Amino acid sequence: MLLHAGRRRSQLPAGVDSIHNYYELQVLDEIANRSSRALEDADFMADVACVALNHLPPRYIRHDVDMSFFLSPQEQEEMQKKVRKAVKDALKYVQKREQDKSEADATEA
Repeated sequence: MLLHAGRRRSQLPAGVDSIHNYYELQVLDEIANRSSRALEDADFMADVACVALNHLPPRYIRHDVDMSFFLSPQEQEEMQKKVRKAVKDALKYVQKREQDKSEADATEA
């Protein structure tokens, strides 16, 4: 979310706390559907989500329904394909990095 703990919400106009990247929820849902580990390991989920979101264009909105209303079914499907690919690639990337780190740690021991 755009605003988080530590920001001075009381100094901002009402309503801005609803601003978020449309892809956030789609990415988190896709990760949960693809990886049971992500449901149990918040750090893993966060790492995968960050990698995936960094490979998607930002689409900031206030209400998810806004995107659904203004997108054609073809555009919605294209966005979902991008989410699936970004999550698939992110899962591979994070798991490979963990494996490489484990192998390096084992070599050093």
